[in-house]
Amino acid sequence: MSEAQSEASRVLGGRVRDARVALALSQEETAHLAGMNVSNYGKIERGMGNPSLHTIVRIAAVLGVDPGGFTRGLRGDQLPERRAVYTAADYVRERERERRERRS
Repeated sequence: MSEAQSEASRVLGGRVRDARVALALSQEETAHLAGMNVSNYGKIERGMGNPSLHTIVRIAAVLGVDPGGFTRGLRGDQLPERRAVYTAADYVRERERERRERRS
């Protein structure tokens, strides 16, 4: 079995699965209600998919939950690694440093 795309994908998928199981729905039933292919839906639950915002909202509506609950508490460090990850604060700090250097 393949690994999840990221910790964030794994967490989101687990939350989707928990909401579905609480309603005693199958993956096939949930995918059908959400207008999705069951294979793609299953990938989301396994953390192998990267659903769009519209897909997350659609699944949440079918399951009768707040879509924010699926993503609550997820952080940038739970995403796949990138070569360089900068925060907005890093960017602003560097921009200000460059402005000060130009004035000198």
